[in-house]
This record gives sequence, structure tokens and C-alpha cells, in this order.
Amino acid sequence: MAQTAFMALPVEFRRLCEGVVIRVEEFPDDATLDELNCESEFGLLGLFRGRGRAQSEATPMTGQFPNMVWLYRRPILDYWAEHEETLGAIVSHVLVHEIGHHFGLSDDDMHVIEQAAG
Repeated sequence: MAQTAFMALPVEFRRLCEGVVIRVEEFPDDATLDELNCESEFGLLGLFRGRGRAQSEATPMTGQFPNMVWLYRRPILDYWAEHEETLGAIVSHVLVHEIGHHFGLSDDDMHVIEQAAG
């Protein structure tokens, strides 16, 4: 479903995502929950870790991990069960939002991309 949501994004946006790794995990790990002060493992639907595009233009750091987006399956399913949106729309929203952090996009910019993805 994450791959389908990614492929539905505008081609120009996907091209800019070259090198971004998308992972699906059941839940965020304990270190991430602690770092972000999450009260519950269900409180985080997705996460971007890495260097944003503006930061990436600088000299790469030795041992630098690739930019990554995590989608947390169980929290997304829990959110879906409590809301009217389709599961696909929620996955797309979280994916665009997290990739948007990579680009430094505003919420309005991300909304336009989501609308273009359908």
C-alpha cells in the first residue's frame, strides 16, 4: 500500500525523492518514542529521519545513513479505525507529510501534492 501511495504521487515529486528509503514497521521503537516524548506507541503514524534537501547540498557526512521515512502500520490502522478517511488516503497523507519534511514543504504545499495524487 505504501508503494502504491508513493507511485500515485506526482512524477516531479517522486523524482525529487531519489534515494529516500521508505520502511513500514509495526510500531516506532522505544528510543524514538522517548526522543519525541510520545505518550503512546499509537501516537506516531510516521517519521522522517535524515538530512533535508537544503542540508544535503552540503558535503556529505562520513557514515551518513540514507534519508528514511517510516510508516508505522499499527498506529495507522488504529487511526483509520477511528476516522472516516480511507486507509489509502491516510497512508498517502502520512507519506506526503513525512517526505515533505525532507523538502521543507509547508502544509499548503503538501496539501497540493496530496490533491494531485488523488
